[in-house]
Amino acid sequence: QLPVVSVVRDAESQLLPDVGAVVTCKVCSINSRFAKVHILYVGSTPLKSTFRGTIRKEDIRATEKDKVEVYKSFRPGDIVLAKVISLGDAQSNYLLSTAENELGVVVARSEAGVQMVPISWCEMQCPRTHTKDFRKVARVQPQFLQT
Repeated sequence: QLPVVSVVRDAESQLLPDVGAVVTCKVCSINSRFAKVHILYVGSTPLKSTFRGTIRKEDIRATEKDKVEVYKSFRPGDIVLAKVISLGDAQSNYLLSTAENELGVVVARSEAGVQMVPISWCEMQCPRTHTKDFRKVARVQPQFLQT
């Protein structure tokens, strides 16, 4: 009777963001040309490790692309729904787009630390201080809402 050696792997393999997939990400930093994000979910599946992504200025909105200002669309800490448009470049960043009504900021916090409420497609308001901030607000579809 010989001893048996077995190798056991994790039950599921790592899911990778694919072109066309809707991802949930958190904004890490912004500048005048793009927003850097960490991808946290692919669809409704949480990722074991985060992936880096970039939302370029021209991929934020579908219309009036020349008038888009990154700081009026996103702020660091925002949670954003975006679509993968390409697998990126040498820095292994995924290129993302929010140029659809269903895509954009879904969760934002105000200076007071309170979750903001969307009041239009381009503004969110703090329920405590009533200050308004510009954002590229997502019109969230029911299938993306989780409790």
